[in-house]
Amino acid sequence: MLPLLLLFLLDLSPALAWIPVEDWESGNVTASVGDSGQCVCHVYLPDTMFPADRLEHMQEVNNELKVEVEVQKKKLVSYEGKLEIYLKELLNLTVRLTMMDTTAADYIKLDFELLRIELREFEALVTQLKDSLNSSSPMFDSLYTEIQNMTLIVNQLETYDKKNLEVIRIEFAKLQKKLEDCQNDQGNIKPDIGNCNHSGILSISKPMVAQLNAHLSSGYVFGGWGKDSKPLRGYESMYFYGSFRTPNVYNFYFYTDFKNLILRHNFKQIHLSDEWIGTGNNYIVRNHAVYFQHNSPFSMTKLNLTSNQYDYRVIPAASASFSYSYSDNQNIDFSGDEQGLWVMYASEESMGKIILAKVDEKSFGIADEWKTNAYKQQTGNAFMACGVMYATRSVDLTTEEIFYAYDTRTKEEKNLNIRFQKFQEKYSSLDYNPTDQKLYMYNDGYYVSYNVRFNEK
Repeated sequence: MLPLLLLFLLDLSPALAWIPVEDWESGNVTASVGDSGQCVCHVYLPDTMFPADRLEHMQEVNNELKVEVEVQKKKLVSYEGKLEIYLKELLNLTVRLTMMDTTAADYIKLDFELLRIELREFEALVTQLKDSLNSSSPMFDSLYTEIQNMTLIVNQLETYDKKNLEVIRIEFAKLQKKLEDCQNDQGNIKPDIGNCNHSGILSISKPMVAQLNAHLSSGYVFGGWGKDSKPLRGYESMYFYGSFRTPNVYNFYFYTDFKNLILRHNFKQIHLSDEWIGTGNNYIVRNHAVYFQHNSPFSMTKLNLTSNQYDYRVIPAASASFSYSYSDNQNIDFSGDEQGLWVMYASEESMGKIILAKVDEKSFGIADEWKTNAYKQQTGNAFMACGVMYATRSVDLTTEEIFYAYDTRTKEEKNLNIRFQKFQEKYSSLDYNPTDQKLYMYNDGYYVSYNVRFNEK
C-alpha cells in the first residue's frame, strides 16, 4: 500500500506544496484501506492555504472568454466580407466621379459656387463702403437685402437645370450693376489700377476665402498662390499655385483663370529639377517668370516659363539665419508692384533688420538698396505696394496688423496700425498684386485674398 500512497501524493504534489509540514503531522493527510482493499488517501486543503473557489471561478471565466473569442472571430469574417463589398462600391464611385469630371455638370455646380464667392465679396465691399463713410442709408439696407435674397436664390436654384442658371445670372448682373453705381455715388472705392497717386494703404478688407488648396489636404501648409504681377499679353487672368508639406519648393501649377483654379484644372505644371529645388514660400510670378529662393548656392533664382531656363544671382550680404516668424527658410522674399521687382532679406551686418533691394529685371542684378528698421524675425511677412514696403505682425490668433512702412522714394518710415482678419492663425506667404490691387495670402492651406484700399490724395 505504501507505493500506491506515494504515487498518489506525487500527483498531488503541486497542491500539497502549499501545505506546511506541521499540517501534515496534524492530520490534514490521512490514509486508510477501503472495502475492496484499495488504498484511500484523504487530503484536506484549508481555504486559507489554497483558493480552490477562486480557481474554479477562473476556469468558468476562461470558458466564457473562449466562447466570446469564437463569436468575435465569426464577426471578423463577416466584416471582412462586407469590407470587400464596400471597397468595390468605392471603386465604382471613383470611376463615376471621374466620368462626371469630364461633363458639364461640374461647371454648373462651380458656377453656383463662384456666385456665392462673389456675393460674399459684394457683402464685404458694402460693409467696407459703409464703414468708410461712417453712415447708413436706405441704399445700404437695400443692397444687404438683395444680397441675402440672391444667396437664397443660389441655394434654391442649384438643384434646377441649366436654364435656371441663366435666370440667376441676369439677376446677379443687376445686383452687380447696382453695387457699382453705389460705389461711384458714395465715395468711389473702385480700384484705380496702376495709379500710385495716394499716401499709402488706408485699410484692408475682410478675408475672402476661396477654398482649400488644389491638393484638397490641410497637410499642405506651406505654399503660395496668386497672379502674375506683370503678365504677358494673353495671360492676364492666369493664376499660379504651389504647396508642400515642408518648406521645400518642388513644383508649380498654372491655371488659365480663377474658375479653373477652383476646378483644379491646370494647363501647365512645372517640376523643378533636382539641382534647382527651392526653399521657403515667398515666390512670385512676374513677366511670365517664377522668382524663388535657392539654397545651393544660396541665391535668388529665376525660372523663365517660356524657355524653361534657370538663372540665379548671389546676394553677398544676404544671410540664411533670418526668417519670418511664421515659417522657416523664408530668407529671401520677392515682391512685385507698380514700380518693379523687389527682394527683401536680412544680413549679419544689419543685425536681422530687413534690407530692401530693387532688382533690375533685365540684368537680374541689384539696382539699389535701402536699410529699414523692421526686424525680420519679428515680422510675419512683408510686401511692396507703389514703392513702399509694408511689414506685418500677429496681434492675436485671428488678427494681423500692418505695423511698419518704409517709403523708398522719400526714405521715410512710419509706424502703422492697420489691422485685418486672418482665416487661420499662421500663413506662409503674403503678396500684393498691382493688376487688381489685392493681397494674396496662403493661409494654413487655404486660398485667401483681400482688397486693398489706398488713402487717395
